[in-house]
Amino acid sequence: MVTVSTALCTYNGAAYIGEQLDSILSQTRVPDEIVIADDGSTDDTLEIVRRHTSPAAVAAATAISTAATSSVSIRVLASKKAGRGVTANFERAIAATTGDIVLLSDQDDRWMPDRVTRTLDVFAREPLVQFVFGDARMVDSSGSDLGYTLFEALEFSTEERRMLHADEAFASLLRRNLATGATAAFRRELAERSMPFPGEWVHDEWLAIMASVGGRLGVIDAPLIDYRQHGANQIGMQRRGLRHKIDRVLQSRGERNRDLVRRTRVLLERLEDADSGATPAEIEQVQGKLRIESVRANLPKNRLLRLPTVLREAKTGDYERYTSQGRAEVLRDLLQPA
Repeated sequence: MVTVSTALCTYNGAAYIGEQLDSILSQTRVPDEIVIADDGSTDDTLEIVRRHTSPAAVAAATAISTAATSSVSIRVLASKKAGRGVTANFERAIAATTGDIVLLSDQDDRWMPDRVTRTLDVFAREPLVQFVFGDARMVDSSGSDLGYTLFEALEFSTEERRMLHADEAFASLLRRNLATGATAAFRRELAERSMPFPGEWVHDEWLAIMASVGGRLGVIDAPLIDYRQHGANQIGMQRRGLRHKIDRVLQSRGERNRDLVRRTRVLLERLEDADSGATPAEIEQVQGKLRIESVRANLPKNRLLRLPTVLREAKTGDYERYTSQGRAEVLRDLLQPA
């Protein structure tokens, strides 16, 4: 029988953690194990966790499940000092899990009752898939529907869906991440070959692109969670209107391009390792992305002086092949202030 773990990270999550735990424990297929890694909360988070994971609370929650496990192992990894950050704390939680399949969980969302069941169905149906993610219903701080989904906010295109389903996931994810960790699940062997997580990457992005090396990902188009948007989100997702897109083009370049170079270089170093399983074609794609991102990071501060370089690069097709927004990035490079 396949065993299922949940890696849940908390930090000052007293407002929502109880509701999230209840949604996990009342799944139609309850996880066998929940590992909660707390990054030094100073509010009542851990006390609420204890109340909602007491034997009586777990028995009451799992009683409504149609496939409850005989017992749920719950472990809390406490920390007196905060400061690990999201990626490092998730790595700690994942490393402590033991299940064949690991589902990630944020502290402030709410799982749909069949999230585990839907996810396991994909893994069972597609044995070569290492990583599965899905859509989410976007809700406000009170849990009310905001009227759009995560995939709509991401503008997840038909072409990107096709690539993820057609063994072209690596090329798609090299341009931009599409997998949100709060909806993600993966096989244990992926975690083992992906750790340690590099500090330049967010954990879900890293797991997704490592899963895509030589393979494909599973995508569930239905919402798996209510993805709560509020002022304290460490990582959130708002719907992008035209005004936001214009503002993004005109905002200061800052460290974005240099960060992309550092991230890509880290990925190239990992894939060049003999044990990575990367194909020569995949390594060549990363080298191509590193080249174009390095060019972009070194563009002159003066926008007029950027023009010859940007137009030359636009003709190569590398903006479309390797950058997150394709030809829109040409406009960004021409217009963004230094």
